[in-house]
Amino acid sequence: EAPLVASGGGLVQAGGSLRLSCAAVDLTLDNYAIGWFRQAPGKEREGISCITVEGSTLYADSVKGRFTISSDAAKKTVYLQMNRLEPEDTATYYCAAIWSGDTWYECLVGVDYWGKGILVTVSS
Repeated sequence: EAPLVASGGGLVQAGGSLRLSCAAVDLTLDNYAIGWFRQAPGKEREGISCITVEGSTLYADSVKGRFTISSDAAKKTVYLQMNRLEPEDTATYYCAAIWSGDTWYECLVGVDYWGKGILVTVSS
């Protein structure tokens, strides 16, 4: 089984909300930071959020104040709550696991496992 299973994408109107989930199927979650990335059509991949091994939550400026990352240890799942979505948020989203990640830089460059890409489409 894949170590990470992502779900929760779909189509939503501008101003609406979606919640993405990333289940750590075969990982000891306490040993990993979990990051969220996205890639829009014609754009480079962008790191948007990370929850570190110590529980700190980090965000890119493009989503700060609109998106919230959280974890449920019992379910071994990390969530990304996306509010006030904009057409510019349309992208394929990925979750990723980073061994012992505890900084923004490590979350961006130290990915060990990727989840499957899920499509988020925001209509105007």
